[in-house]
Amino acid sequence: MNEHDFLAGRFEEHRGHLKAVAYRMLGSLSEAEDAVQEAWLRLSRADADGVDNLGGWLTTVVGRVCLDMLRTRTSRREEPLATHLPDPVVTREGAADPEQAALVADSVGLALLVVLESLTPTERLAFVLHDMFAVPFEEIAPLVGRSPAAARQLASRARRRVRGAAPVPDPDLSRQRKVVEAFIAAAHQGDFGALVAVLDPDVVLRADQGAVLAGGWTEIRGAANVAGQALAFRSQSPSTGYHALVNGMAGVINMVNGKPSAVMSFTISNGLIVAIDILADPERLARLDLTDLTG
Repeated sequence: MNEHDFLAGRFEEHRGHLKAVAYRMLGSLSEAEDAVQEAWLRLSRADADGVDNLGGWLTTVVGRVCLDMLRTRTSRREEPLATHLPDPVVTREGAADPEQAALVADSVGLALLVVLESLTPTERLAFVLHDMFAVPFEEIAPLVGRSPAAARQLASRARRRVRGAAPVPDPDLSRQRKVVEAFIAAAHQGDFGALVAVLDPDVVLRADQGAVLAGGWTEIRGAANVAGQALAFRSQSPSTGYHALVNGMAGVINMVNGKPSAVMSFTISNGLIVAIDILADPERLARLDLTDLTG
């Protein structure tokens, strides 16, 4: 085995971890893959013999690449619709492969990723690397061009925002599924009261329909408002639903005329739905491989 193949093999051992870091940083599966590929290019050009901790070195490289991508993304967001739903990781229950499992470990649901989208690029980097992957602030500081104490403050600010806005999901998947099934049944039956009964009073519904559909980004808050929207959606667009895991949590794939019309993610806390995140952007849905999940 030559040196290049040996290095490539060592890199592949860390690929799943690196993609998980990049996904949390970027909320985009394709961009996360691009960031990982850039890390490989930088490794192939570096003197790897001088790297004692390859995993740690690669993690910080991916962090730096993602930070640059976030900054570029922010500077280019001149269009009115700057908010969008992060890419969902959709799998069949019990069928996630190791890489997919790493992507959504530690309850990294869409509701949490939406909150991470609201952070500044440096806050997101400090929070993701330290709080999610235990990277020391001494290693984060050079990435953000600040002292370790300042990097700690970045993570602290991000942590407060996440705790205040991101609900802690119920880890029991069977209980999640029962609540989701009750919601779907109530919507199909047109039972407004039953819908409200499974919704947290402060529930938030977020729907990303993309630029091609009128309305684009929709955000609705409050149990009564969300219940009303659910009834309107069902009456306007009859569909067939398939159970799936969306970022490791109970979700539904809606089909209309044999084609996916939406991926729905539900965040359940204390037995009630606290967040519903819906990806209904036709272009982004077309890029998801949902064939094996709707057969």
